[in-house]
Amino acid sequence: MAHIVTLNTPSREDWLSQLADVITSPDELLRLLDLETHENLLAGREAKRLFPLRVPRAFVARMEKGNPDDPLLKQTLTVQDEFVTAPGFSTDPLEEQNSVVPGLLHKYLNRALLLVKGGCAVNCRYCFRRHFPYAENQGNKRNWQVALDYIAAHPELDEIIFSGGDPLMAKDHELDWLITQLEGIPHIKRLRIHSRLPIVIPARITDELAARFERSSLQILLVNHINHANEVDQDFRMAMARLRKAGVTLLNQSVLLRGVNDNARVLANLSNALFDAGVMPYYIHVLDKVQGAAHFMVSDEEARTIMRELLTLVSGYMVPKLAREIGGEPSKTPLDLQLRQS
Repeated sequence: MAHIVTLNTPSREDWLSQLADVITSPDELLRLLDLETHENLLAGREAKRLFPLRVPRAFVARMEKGNPDDPLLKQTLTVQDEFVTAPGFSTDPLEEQNSVVPGLLHKYLNRALLLVKGGCAVNCRYCFRRHFPYAENQGNKRNWQVALDYIAAHPELDEIIFSGGDPLMAKDHELDWLITQLEGIPHIKRLRIHSRLPIVIPARITDELAARFERSSLQILLVNHINHANEVDQDFRMAMARLRKAGVTLLNQSVLLRGVNDNARVLANLSNALFDAGVMPYYIHVLDKVQGAAHFMVSDEEARTIMRELLTLVSGYMVPKLAREIGGEPSKTPLDLQLRQS
C-alpha cells in the first residue's frame, strides 16, 4: 500500500490560500516525501536557477512518500539534466516570442491565443514556455484591451484561447470582465481555456466561476492539462461535475513524458480516470523541444508504438490524438500511427 504524504491544506473553497501555500525548495519537497537521503535527487537542486521550483502542497499530497520515481514528483522536481544543452532544443520551440500585440498570439487562421496571466500554480519542468518573456507580455487590463481591439478588428477569428502561464490564475472578476468583452464581439463564438489549475488546485473552480460560464453566450471549453491518473482525485471530479452542470465542454491534453507516462497501460489508466470524471481525452503531444527538458523526450517511433498498444486497451473515443506542434505551421501536426492497411 502506498504511503501518501499527509499535509494540512486549506478548505477546498479557499483556492487562493492553497495557491499561496507552495513549496519552492527542492530540499523541502524531498524532505516531505522522505527522499532527503537520495543524493541523485538532491544533486538537481541548482536547476531552480534555470526555472524556479513551485509546487502547491495540495498537489504534493498526491505524491507517494518514499518513491523517487513518483510520476507527479518527476514532473515538478528540479534535476541535473536541465543543465544539458541538447541539439535541436531551444528557448522558443514554437516560435511564439513575437506576438502580434502584447500577450496575443495569432498562430492559426480562426483562433487567437491570449496570454491572460504569466504565472502558474505549479511549474512543470517540461513547460515549453519556461523561457517565455512574460515581463513583456503582462496580463493586465491595458494589454488585454489592446488584444481585444485586435480581436474585434479580425473577423476571421471565431475562437479565443485563454492561455498563459495559466489563465485561471486570474481572479473571477478579471475573467468576468474579459468574457464580457468577448461576448460583445459578434464574430467570437467560442472561448477555450487551457489550464492546469483545476487538477492542481480543484478549488479554483468556484461556484461563481461555474455560474459565469453557465450564463455566457459563448460556447465554453476547458482543456485540462493532466499527464497521469495519480493526479486525479475526488476534489477534481467534483470540480468537473460543477463545470459539466454549467454546460462547459471538458477536454484534456497530455504530454508524452519519459519516466512519467511513456507506457500504454499508464495512458489507459489516465483515459479511464479522465472519462470517469467526465473529461474527454483530446490530445497527447510529443514533447516540445524546449531547452532544459530533453530528458523527458520520447521518440516518434516509441510514441507510435505506445499509441498502437493503447488502441487495444481502451475504446476508440478514449484514445487521444497523437500530435506535434511545429512553430509557424497553420495547425497541429498529427503523427501517423502507421497502422497496417488490409
